[in-house]
Amino acid sequence: MVILKSPDEIAIMRRAGRVVARTLAAARGAIRPGVTLRDLDRLGEQRIRAEGALPSFLGYHPHFASTPFPGTLCLSVNDVIVHGIPDGYRLREGDLLSIDCGAIVEGYHADAAVTVGVGEIDQAARHLLEVTERGLRAGIEQARSGNRLSDISYAVGSVAHQAGFGVVPDFGGHGVGRSLHEDPQVLNDGKPGRGLRLREGLVLAIEPMFNEGGGDYELRPDGWSLATADGSRSAHFEHTIALTAGGTEVLTAE
Repeated sequence: MVILKSPDEIAIMRRAGRVVARTLAAARGAIRPGVTLRDLDRLGEQRIRAEGALPSFLGYHPHFASTPFPGTLCLSVNDVIVHGIPDGYRLREGDLLSIDCGAIVEGYHADAAVTVGVGEIDQAARHLLEVTERGLRAGIEQARSGNRLSDISYAVGSVAHQAGFGVVPDFGGHGVGRSLHEDPQVLNDGKPGRGLRLREGLVLAIEPMFNEGGGDYELRPDGWSLATADGSRSAHFEHTIALTAGGTEVLTAE
């Protein structure tokens, strides 16, 4: 867990956050039926490197994966919750696509994600996106000095439960800074008033993952993609936030 202690550190994290935000915006602008996930991944890598940054995900090999991640962006379609591999799949009208991006600037990471519809999507899909993004906002509102870590989890989970959506139990947000994934883990559900006391200097990635069905998931044969066990669609939104002297700052906002 990194606690940022100097203005220089937070300035670098802001730069990393801007790279991520611009890369996500570029990827969103390129989405249309017929575009392949590999096309979007190439665009993402080009954009990150053009900013003088490095991709956080490319070659990343955490303990839960059997192989290093082979792309720059995690691109998860429909029932894939997170960690979708950018392959030759061509986007289709009505798909939901989660774009998860990380970038490194001077050794510091930022991480964010957005889920978007491809062309026209149905009302149920729009509702899923709206509620999941609302869950992100609710979590960010609780990410302030003096609160407990589980206050974020409770806020996120409450939004999902009120809408009747499933919450992925084991995967969620995390600390971020000198490493892509650091302590503490920020679950997307739980009781309030528990865990770490939040304080100035803490940087967190908050990332709700809501499913139209239940919260159960399965690991796909590629060793990375987590998909809903019941085949229902999933949405994923994420921001990197920092607790600063001036309040909570969203580092990956456009």
